[in-house]
Order: sequence, then C-alpha cells, then structure tokens
Amino acid sequence: MLNRLQESDIKLLRVFYAVASCNGFTAAEPVLRMQRPNISAAIKKLEERLDLVLCHRGRGGFQMTKEGEVVFQETKRIFNAFDNFVFNLKSLHDDYSGHITLVLMAGLATSMQLAVSKAVKSTMKKFDDIHVNIQTRLYNEVEHVALSGECHLVLSTYDMVKPESVTFHSTGVHCKGRLYCSPTHPLAKYREADALPDNVRIEDFPAIGMSGLSSVNYISGERRLAIQTFSDSYDVCMAAVMTGEYVGLLPDYIAKEQGAATGLVPICKGSLFPFSHELFVMNGKNTRLNPVLRHCIKELEYFISESQK
Repeated sequence: MLNRLQESDIKLLRVFYAVASCNGFTAAEPVLRMQRPNISAAIKKLEERLDLVLCHRGRGGFQMTKEGEVVFQETKRIFNAFDNFVFNLKSLHDDYSGHITLVLMAGLATSMQLAVSKAVKSTMKKFDDIHVNIQTRLYNEVEHVALSGECHLVLSTYDMVKPESVTFHSTGVHCKGRLYCSPTHPLAKYREADALPDNVRIEDFPAIGMSGLSSVNYISGERRLAIQTFSDSYDVCMAAVMTGEYVGLLPDYIAKEQGAATGLVPICKGSLFPFSHELFVMNGKNTRLNPVLRHCIKELEYFISESQK
C-alpha cells in the first residue's frame, strides 16, 4: 500500500488521469502519446502501488471501479492544485500564462453558461497564453472548492452566512424560484389559486430539500416544508418532484428550460415559498487576484448581467 507519494507515482497518476478522463485506453493514446501496452503497464503498476483495482478492461469495455472513481477525483484535485501553483508562481514574475480553473455550480441556467463562455473567450483573447479549465460542482461543494485551492474562481449562488475566508464578487443577478409540484400531485389543482384552502396544510405533503441550502428557505411565516429527503442538485430535485411524490423548491429557470416539457406546476401562482439567491463569483482569500483573474471576474460580471436583459 502507498505510504508516501514519489515522483514516479505522479507520472503513473497522470497516465491514469488521462485514461479515466478519456474513458478508455485507446482514446488516451494520442493524449499521452503512448501505445496501449505501455499505458496498460503503467495502470497495472499504479494498481500495485496503491494495492487497489482501479478499472476493468476487456470485452465489456473500460469501466472504473468505485475505488478508481475515488482515486480519479483525488487525482483531479492534486493536478488542479499543481496547475494553480504554477500559474500563481508565474504571476509573481508578471508572467500571465498557464491554466486557470473556473468552477460552476451544477445546473446553472443556459443563458448563464453561455455568458461564461463569452467571458472565458474574452479572457483568453486578451491573454494569449492562458487556458481555462471549466468544471462543475454540486451546490454544497462550492464553498469548499473556493477555499481548498483546487480552483481560482467559483460561479455559484450562495444563501448561507458568508465566511470571511471567501471573497464574494456580486454579479448583480438574482436567481429567483418558488415551490413546484408535478401535474399529478394533489396540490397541482391549486395552480391558479391565490392561496391554499384553510383545510390544506403544506406540512402534510412530503418535500425534497437541497443539500447545502439554508434552512430558512423552507420556512415561510407559520408554514414549514416537511422535508423528507434531500437532493444534491436542482436537476435531481426536479426529477424527484416529477415523480409526484414530493413538492420542492426550484429556480424559475429550471422550470422554464427543463420543466416546460414535463409540466412542472408552480403552486398558488408561484406565491408559496418564493426565494431569490444572489449569484456570485467567489475566490478564496489565499487566491492571488492577478490581472488575468481580475479581468475574468470583470467579464463574468458583465456578460452574466447582459444575459439577463
């Protein structure tokens, strides 16, 4: 079992990272500039070093094991940290080149994702030797990612108490939402009602919550949602709502972009449990905001604001 990481292990991890990212040995050959037998030998040696089976290969195709998935995610964290270290080191010498990592909250509106593309394009055009790595994380992971040094910038809504260790740059955009149900849910018949009848209690209907979301979202005056289970993203929350078993809080853009085809119903004209979560560009206080990152933040703020007009 591996007790200490050596330089040779880093090389083996890079091979595994490429294979896992490409979802196969053959697809990784041009990326690694290695032939398949050499790639296979490197993976086997890494598995021996870790005393773990990382993937299955054969007639059924390439498939990572559960242990392989964990090693892949941890490897991604290591290499992101390496890239960030090199980028920050170069910036101390006014050398603005290398890779920057931008993390997006999973399930952002399509308009916001397009705005991110425009901001990234603008940044890469201004700084010729900059490459941007865009990743996604679940809502309850974004604060940790901003603090961990895995990335430079995070784009996400945030409704918790803001930690002093994270810097928040407002985009001026708020993601609004409310309580939804499926067309088959008993509360769907109150779609056009101004309020629920006195004999109908929202507490009597199971609700699904979102991991990481502040609990104040589930309280409105004397009413409280009966949270029975949690999802890790708005997409998953919507899927649970569409089973007809739960009501759930969803951003309006989810209902507009994805819910239109499924018939998501805003209960009581959408007046129940309304929320408005501000969208931020975030970075850890330890992240050095050099001209590249400052320009990227400025462009993100501009294009996201423009996308909402």
